[in-house]
Amino acid sequence: MSRGLWRVLALVGLGAGLILMALWLSGGLTGLERWAALQQRAAQDLMAGALRALRAGDPGATASLVWVCFGYGVFHAVGPGHGKLVIGSYGFGSQVPLARLAGLSLASSLAQAGVAVALVWGGITILDLGREALTDLSEAHMARISTVLVALVGLWLALRGLKMLRHEAARDGVPGHSHDHAHSHDHDHDHDHGPACGCGHAHGPTPRQLAETRSLRDGLLVVASIAARPCTGALFLLILTWRMGIFGTGILGTFAMGLGTATVTLAVAGLAVWARRGSFALLPQTGPWAQTARWLPGAMQLGAGALIAAVSVAVLL
Repeated sequence: MSRGLWRVLALVGLGAGLILMALWLSGGLTGLERWAALQQRAAQDLMAGALRALRAGDPGATASLVWVCFGYGVFHAVGPGHGKLVIGSYGFGSQVPLARLAGLSLASSLAQAGVAVALVWGGITILDLGREALTDLSEAHMARISTVLVALVGLWLALRGLKMLRHEAARDGVPGHSHDHAHSHDHDHDHDHGPACGCGHAHGPTPRQLAETRSLRDGLLVVASIAARPCTGALFLLILTWRMGIFGTGILGTFAMGLGTATVTLAVAGLAVWARRGSFALLPQTGPWAQTARWLPGAMQLGAGALIAAVSVAVLL
């Protein structure tokens, strides 16, 4: 693929991302969210019908229930939710590879299903809670915990973006560091690269290294922020199947919901990475403005983190 065609495709991704963000912030996706809510209610009715067929001994009821649960997960993810915000902003602001972001999306959805199973099993067997108490626990307390964790993800990204920008500002203030570091630093002589070696090169982490988010800590925070609030549809299914004595089938359906949710978050992850590449494609490759590219990763990470934190604080208030 030629560089020109690659740049055009990258810019298309950025445009699509900006349009969706503008629609979301302006309320332009309200109709889609309302439609998704209606489809979730229809899926719940189908879910109840599949459970009745399962109790009646219909041999195909389990497969039907799994597919209905998968569809419910898709419709649930299309509606408003914190998972898309976290995955999308994290993928856009951080230099995280698409494969890893996709893995985080899948892990988050499956972990969310696992939390629902643990909540229902523990709530009933240990705390002897009923359906209303379990739902209230999820919607009131765990939702708040999830929002706080999402805000922490935003603050984490914003602080790291600030650190990257400060690093670039410090480079501008060091003689000999106004040039592009794309070239090789091989020397004709050997010397010790200590902190005060005087060679004129920075030996700390580069902006690209600071932008790489491959640590287990980052991944756990992203997954935990999404998984902490289980889906109400999963709670509905698990409580019913517990009462029917087929809790294992409820667990199967719950993880099918998680896979359905993951299909949407995976699409968001792909769009986020696509839009991120489009942001870099906007910058000139040569000329005096080409140096601005080194400021972009920090600015993007700061902006993405600030967006997550602002939305989370608004929800908490």
